[in-house]
Amino acid sequence: MVYSMTGFGRSKTTNGSMGVTVEVKSVNHRFCEISVRMPRQLFIFEDKIKKVISQYVHRGRVEVFIAIEGEGWTNRKLQVDWQLMSDYYEQLKEANHRFSLHDSITLSHLFQLEGVAEIIEEGAGNEEIEHLLISAVNEAAQQLKTMREKEGKALLSDVQEQLATLKQCVQNVQHLAPEAIEQYRERLTKRMKELVQGDVDEARLLTEVAIFAEKTDINEELKRIRSHIEQFVQTLHHQEPIGRKLDFLIQELNREVNTIGSKANDSRIAVQVVEMKSALEKVKEQVQNIE
Repeated sequence: MVYSMTGFGRSKTTNGSMGVTVEVKSVNHRFCEISVRMPRQLFIFEDKIKKVISQYVHRGRVEVFIAIEGEGWTNRKLQVDWQLMSDYYEQLKEANHRFSLHDSITLSHLFQLEGVAEIIEEGAGNEEIEHLLISAVNEAAQQLKTMREKEGKALLSDVQEQLATLKQCVQNVQHLAPEAIEQYRERLTKRMKELVQGDVDEARLLTEVAIFAEKTDINEELKRIRSHIEQFVQTLHHQEPIGRKLDFLIQELNREVNTIGSKANDSRIAVQVVEMKSALEKVKEQVQNIE
């Protein structure tokens, strides 16, 4: 199954008093990387959120955005450092005494002093909140997967088209290779006749043609290209993530095509090599986005 690494999903769930909106988007990445942005009172659920996402995504960079609304998400309480307030109070009294001041020390003044009091927000942490959140994450992740699957089908169609082009080029080269040797023999015969006024040394001619045939032999490269294409097609139907393996096969195919280009001393084969390189480049671009 081919999945794209790019996609988007969004979900919003409510229970009357509370609501949560989850947006999930993914882009290309060599590995699976999940980043979650959410209000701090939900931090305790981060590991569970990532675990849910990882059930739908195995490769790619995933960004999760969570927003909350309504009441019930947090418990707010006032935290007072009574010891610090007492120290402030004693020091203020001492300052009044030292400098003969008569400033009044009020309660509101003490509460405004740094570090004395602060409001603490804590996630309610109950099962209802967790259920609401995880439900929204699941739905958004499912939408993401559906979009990645749809994009993957489009990628597969294009890849198969380019593979068909590649196969046809390989077939063309297979037919052209023997003709290239025969044409070299004809050119060499003509040149030798011109040099020796028609008296051709057949033994030397056969030797030169044999050397040329050996230097330009591309049968092994064509055989490996066919094997790599077959592996490529088989891999497209695997259930696990396949992008990295496909990328490796593309590198191997490029290596064989380049070898054919350097070996083949024939303009018609050179044209086919250019076509193969073009097809492989298009496949490579698509593979970069396959999970």
